[in-house]
Amino acid sequence: MIDVSHLKKFYGPIRALEDVSFHIDRGEIVGLLGPNGAGKTTFIKILTGYLQPDEGRVTVDGLDVQSHTRTVQAEIGYLPETAPLYPELSVQAYLQMMADLRRIPDDEQLQCISEAVYATGLESHLTRLIGELSKGFRQRVGLAQAILHRPRLLILDEPTVGLDPMQIVEIRGLIRRLARQSTVLFSTHILSEVEALCDRAIILINGQVKADAHLSELAATANAVLILEREAAGAVDRLRHLGQVRAVDPFQGSDGYPGFRIFGEPNAGDGLTPAIYAVAREQGWPVRELRQDVRTLETVFNELALATESAPTQEDTMVGEVVS
Repeated sequence: MIDVSHLKKFYGPIRALEDVSFHIDRGEIVGLLGPNGAGKTTFIKILTGYLQPDEGRVTVDGLDVQSHTRTVQAEIGYLPETAPLYPELSVQAYLQMMADLRRIPDDEQLQCISEAVYATGLESHLTRLIGELSKGFRQRVGLAQAILHRPRLLILDEPTVGLDPMQIVEIRGLIRRLARQSTVLFSTHILSEVEALCDRAIILINGQVKADAHLSELAATANAVLILEREAAGAVDRLRHLGQVRAVDPFQGSDGYPGFRIFGEPNAGDGLTPAIYAVAREQGWPVRELRQDVRTLETVFNELALATESAPTQEDTMVGEVVS
């Protein structure tokens, strides 16, 4: 659905995007993750045809965005961080206006509006003024306009910012339902939103793709965790001498049981756990728990951020707020 090849964008000497490339298949829910100023919104503006890249190419459903801008835009549903709403209009009048702007044929408008209204749960709010709605329902109206024309690609930029916990849960459920018919690109800097909604994450830092993988792949490590029922003399030394083990870090579990985090070589995969189990059985250690260790998305993100070159200067930050 989306193919991005060697995309570059500069604002004078400031790099907004640098050699960005990735591919998104139909039906995926992909999180575009990055801190403020990472270039997420710059990329979305290029993807939607509102900004020209300095170099590189973006295609949507096989069509080049630069040479087929209007055709591509007709296939996209877009909800920016601030939904484009008119508070003095009723929900029904607003959606009717958006249907006209989308050039939906008159004989199809009623069906399209009905589908969008039921999908977003706005049936009982059609006659209310948008300005009288809660922020959660205003977001629903924004989503309704984004899906009104049955887009193949749905782009959501920070759709849950400023919502209360109940509203966030409702919007998440709504996005999952919408993903049954559309490919979803979900831009955010909130890690929990990506973990809750997305199958895959693309992490953008300082205008560069630092990771592109399914969440399960990002969480996977070559490390293992062993927890025993009681202390075992010499356990640390015995574990350190296993093949493909880089280090052993003993710790005290929250329940008081002795534990060990065993750090494997990058190519160890999940091969450590059988070897650890074999040693524990041989030594007669009372094993309470043995599992492959996993990283949270927050851990992955922090590792990538720390690996990125020096922190931006104040000038970089100010410009970053503009380009993002």
